[in-house]
Amino acid sequence: MKGYDNFFLPVDDLDAAKRFYGGALGLDLKFDFSDSGMAAYRVGQEEPAIILKDKGRFPGQKPVIWFEVSDVKAQYRRMRADGIAFLSEPFHMRTGWAAEFEDPFGNRLGITDYLP
Repeated sequence: MKGYDNFFLPVDDLDAAKRFYGGALGLDLKFDFSDSGMAAYRVGQEEPAIILKDKGRFPGQKPVIWFEVSDVKAQYRRMRADGIAFLSEPFHMRTGWAAEFEDPFGNRLGITDYLP
């Protein structure tokens, strides 16, 4: 694990959540993909962001912490060999690859890379 990547939080109302995180908390907007059901906010100078995910677009979404790894597919194979059950196969997104799993206590975690 190279470090934290992002923190995902499900929200019932994306517009109200954007007002809270951008207004009340005063966080800077990192990106706004409202048309895809997401908006991200910077916390200080940190690269990892808080990414708000609209529950209407992402039903069953739980809070998730992602970790950056060098290669998701290779890490996925190693972790599966160690008995970790993933929620899906690695999937491609705008910035690279990702895969999510849950720890033994039901907390959702994920791995991501920045490979094409």
